[in-house]
Amino acid sequence: MNILKNKKGFTLIEIMVVIVILAMLAALVGPKLMGRTDEAKVKTTRIQLKGLESALKLYKLDNGVYPSTEQGLSALVTKPTVGVIPKSYKEGGYLDSNSKVVPKDAWDNDYIYVSPGEHGDYDLSSYGADGVKGGDGKNADITSWGEK
Repeated sequence: MNILKNKKGFTLIEIMVVIVILAMLAALVGPKLMGRTDEAKVKTTRIQLKGLESALKLYKLDNGVYPSTEQGLSALVTKPTVGVIPKSYKEGGYLDSNSKVVPKDAWDNDYIYVSPGEHGDYDLSSYGADGVKGGDGKNADITSWGEK
């Protein structure tokens, strides 16, 4: 009888911790197994576009103009030395304080930036998975002026 009293089982907390860990692993591995990586890359690129748009708006607020096509998105991380030189450039740039380079899209391609743009003050886009203008599905262009 004393043998049964000394046996210990798992507590509810221990079981719940294991379940949470398994759920986290499933959340990380699941999209890869389900073929949803392309969808995740499109969403990631859309989110990055929004971040770049916000940085461009801050740049314009400080300097009165958007960076030119020649200055490009690199004007968001380093003060331009060509074109209209900004007089009120923010120390450290306009992207995340740890960023020293402009991020690439989810397929490791540069974003396309044109200012002035055909669709507004600037056009900002990614050519999608294939890196070529146009396309459908995962190869479709992701733009700042397109579907939001």
